[in-house]
Amino acid sequence: MKRNFLKITGMAAVIAFTVACKDNKNEVDATAEAEAAEATVEAVTYTVDTEASNIAWVGSKPTEDHTGNIALSSGMVTVNAEVVESGEFTIDMTSITVTDLEGESATNLKSHLEGTVEGKETDFFNTPKFPTAKFVVTGLTTMGAKTMLEGNLTLKDVTKNVSFPVGVKFDGNKMMLTSEEFTIDRTDWGIQYGSKTFTDIVADKAISDDIKLTVNLVATK
Repeated sequence: MKRNFLKITGMAAVIAFTVACKDNKNEVDATAEAEAAEATVEAVTYTVDTEASNIAWVGSKPTEDHTGNIALSSGMVTVNAEVVESGEFTIDMTSITVTDLEGESATNLKSHLEGTVEGKETDFFNTPKFPTAKFVVTGLTTMGAKTMLEGNLTLKDVTKNVSFPVGVKFDGNKMMLTSEEFTIDRTDWGIQYGSKTFTDIVADKAISDDIKLTVNLVATK
């Protein structure tokens, strides 16, 4: 049983990664899948409020950024006396929204990201084949005042362990977990479309390998 859990009283400070940062703030070093954390028998289960929770994303090219949100379809967290012990969340990849564009431009980008355009299914997330992604908690680690949530992130059947800084607070029957913005390299999950790392593409036409994410999670017992 994995027991690298942390008691968080009140809102933890939003902090920098202990992993080596690259060009972007809080860039994740994706590593091999780890063992899932397990809850104790005393733990209480909090169920994710999918209406109040979301993952914000930022994708970029040299000339522009695009922003949006992704919804959770289900999830749970186990807590023992404000000790977060385990958790598992299902991400609805068909719920991708684009917030910096309107009308047809937003619809076209959403369709491309979801892979619902004929001939472009595999460019990004291919939601007809992979409609959900998953995050499974493997633990929480600390170094001084720093708090990181560790977990296995599965995208398109590829699972990597990631770690990012979070703050957690409790209010009655409600638990709120918020991450600092962090960055994953999409190519770690085999998403290589438009990447200058894997394709012969003019630099100013390339799509960044990095996707910035911010997790906002609300759960109730």
